[in-house]
Amino acid sequence: MCTCEKIKGEKINLDFPSVGATENAILASVLSEGTTTITNAAQEPEINDLQNFLNKMGAKIKGAGSTEIQIEGVKNLKDVSYNIMPDRIETGTFLCMAGMTNGNVELQNVNAKHLVPIITKLEEAGSKIEIGKTVIKIAAPKKLKAIDIKTMPYPGFPTDMQSAFGAMLVTAKGTSVIIENIFENRFKYMQELNKMGAKITIEGKSAIIRGVRRLYGATVNATDLRGGAALVAAGLIAKGITIVENIEFVLRGYEQFDKKLQGLGANIEISREI
Repeated sequence: MCTCEKIKGEKINLDFPSVGATENAILASVLSEGTTTITNAAQEPEINDLQNFLNKMGAKIKGAGSTEIQIEGVKNLKDVSYNIMPDRIETGTFLCMAGMTNGNVELQNVNAKHLVPIITKLEEAGSKIEIGKTVIKIAAPKKLKAIDIKTMPYPGFPTDMQSAFGAMLVTAKGTSVIIENIFENRFKYMQELNKMGAKITIEGKSAIIRGVRRLYGATVNATDLRGGAALVAAGLIAKGITIVENIEFVLRGYEQFDKKLQGLGANIEISREI
């Protein structure tokens, strides 16, 4: 916990275009004295959505979506009603689940413009994608093709989608390579996938995924939000029963996750003892 008497506007240059750092710098500057300029800012759609929300409350922010954001401090904010943007990572997760289960799924209330690198890689793996104004339809092939992925800051391939694709590619034909350029220790879920029969080798920032015919149910451990969702996805195609422990990591990022999957035909149940 930290406290201060007042916040003054300042120039902030981020060494890395971090989403969290950009958002927190914006929030800290909204009620400051003077003007704050953030350079090398993250450009994710969520930054632009935060700007729109705060400006509706009376903030004075401009530049979101670019590498430089300016915040002119105001004295107070007002109550508003605001519809937040669709969750692009949740959308991408369900697209991957459809891809790996040979599914044919329509996702509604989505924004395909936020999902360009995800859609591109799904098509590269063999899925057919149809895009409407607020709808995405995916038709998966009988067998996915191996692909290579490098995570990058937006508008590159999002690190938060790396896990879902990692789970999807374990049964793809051929060898896939995922290079994680954003976060360290983001391959922990792959050790759990190997317990289910996957063939994944980790070499530094790279994960080499050799496609297998089948996964097998096992008891696995979720160590983070996205990795946990990937293990649930793997359970959908595994022979037998898969138990994902520490599921609370997943539930904090996916609302009514079990209900949505049940609606798509999944045989999934969440223990209410957590």
